[in-house]
Amino acid sequence: MQAVLGALLLGLAARSQGKKGHQGAVVAVDPDSLVTPWLVACRLVLVQRGFQRAHAVLRRWYDLSGIRTPERSGGAWEEVLGYLLSLGFQPEIRGGPWLRDLVHRYSRTTKQFLWGIPSQQRAARRP
Repeated sequence: MQAVLGALLLGLAARSQGKKGHQGAVVAVDPDSLVTPWLVACRLVLVQRGFQRAHAVLRRWYDLSGIRTPERSGGAWEEVLGYLLSLGFQPEIRGGPWLRDLVHRYSRTTKQFLWGIPSQQRAARRP
């Protein structure tokens, strides 16, 4: 959870400096890691879709009125940032209990993951 958001936060920081978010995140992480632009893009979509799926539940606890679905390429970064800011993320404080508390509260309430799909709910692949 922290690694996924950590890479996205690095990508958001790179975007704020005028760089491409995917590549900016890759450059900013540990050079010995196996993070690629493709992996960052996948994580971005994973988090974006999780927030979209959880929107109705999260808006019971947070003001999500400023969240807009992206209409253009690259808008996923802005949407995820909008969610993070609405949910209590503060750029000067990395990680922190707000994220853990959010994930636990959502999971206790819905009995689901905030991000990703449990293996029991995935469609079975046919050979």
